[in-house]
Amino acid sequence: MEVTEIGENFITMSMPVNSKVHQPLGMLHGGAVAALAENVASLAANIVAGKDKACYGLSLNTNHIKSVKSGMVYATATPIHIGRSTHVWKVETRNEVNELINTTTMTMAVINK
Repeated sequence: MEVTEIGENFITMSMPVNSKVHQPLGMLHGGAVAALAENVASLAANIVAGKDKACYGLSLNTNHIKSVKSGMVYATATPIHIGRSTHVWKVETRNEVNELINTTTMTMAVINK
């Protein structure tokens, strides 16, 4: 997983789809997509929270839309809510032709370091 783009209101990370992240039927494992979504949302939340705060996951809700067997996937996190004690982030994961393969909502706790 690596950061591929940072914008004013979003962060995108990519992940290759290969045998390392396949489930037994040869498709991208849902857990790998969830890990990518949590990674990009956590990174975004911690950047927004600043150096005196830390963000930790409270809830991850993920919906798988389409399967992927190979190539790259791209997960983009955008804020839904940025509060003092919680953040809520929407993550859309898309394939190389920009088809939606997963949508995730992640809630983060914001605490003092």
